[in-house]
Amino acid sequence: MMKKVIIIDDEAAGRTLIKQYLADFPEMIVLGEANNGVDAVQLIKEFRPDLIFLDIQMPGLTGFDVLTRLDEIPRVIFSTAYDQYALRAFEVHAVDYLLKPYTRARFAQAVGRVMGETPGQNVQKIQPLAESLMSAAAFPEKILVQTGNRLVTVNVADILWIDAEGDYSKLITLKGNHLSNYGISTLETRLNPKQFIRVHRGSIINIEFVKEIQKYPSSYDVILQNGDVVRVSRSYMDKIRELTF
Repeated sequence: MMKKVIIIDDEAAGRTLIKQYLADFPEMIVLGEANNGVDAVQLIKEFRPDLIFLDIQMPGLTGFDVLTRLDEIPRVIFSTAYDQYALRAFEVHAVDYLLKPYTRARFAQAVGRVMGETPGQNVQKIQPLAESLMSAAAFPEKILVQTGNRLVTVNVADILWIDAEGDYSKLITLKGNHLSNYGISTLETRLNPKQFIRVHRGSIINIEFVKEIQKYPSSYDVILQNGDVVRVSRSYMDKIRELTF
C-alpha cells in the first residue's frame, strides 16, 4: 500500500539522506519537504501524509510544537542529532527515534515498523497527544548552578532571560547573573515552555518579566522589566505573535 510522506528537517543534507534511503521503499511517496516548523504545519495540513520524518530543533517551531498545531497526527519518525528528547518522543507515540548519524539499516528498521502496521493505526487525535505532552513535562522550580567550587540555588521564577555564551548559557536573574554549564538548547527543553520562550538562537525570555515589545518591519525588541533589550529574530517572530490578542 502506498504511503504519503513529508520530510521536515532544517538541514538540507538531512532531507537529502532521508530521500536517498527512501529509494529502497517504492511504496513511500515523498509529497514535500520543509526546513522549518511553520512551513511543516502548512504542508501536513495540506497533504495529510501517512508518515512524517520530523527533526526536533528547528527555527520558529520545534518538532513537538509542530505536532500540537495539527488536528490529526500522522505517524512520526523523529530524526535528530539530540538524544535527550527520546523519552518525550515515545511518550507522544512516535514510531521510532533516529539519532543522527544513523545507518541505512537503522533507517530501514524504522520504516519497516510503519510498513508492518495495520490500517487504522496511522492517525492520532490531537487531544491524547496534547495530554501526553503536558503530562510528560516535569519542570523544576529551583535549579543548582555552579559558582566557583560551590553550587548555588537559583529560583527558576527569578530568571529574567537566558543568553547563550558559546557552549554555556548565562542566566540573568533578579539577584544577579550565573553561568550554566548547559547550552541554551538543552536549557530550553528543561524549562516550562508556557513561561520561557526562545526568541533567538541565543536568547530565551521569561514572559513574566516582559515590560513591552517594540515592533520593527522584520524583527521585534523585547524590553524586560530590568531594562534589558532582547532581539527577536525573524525565525522566532511567530512565538511572539502567538501571544498577541
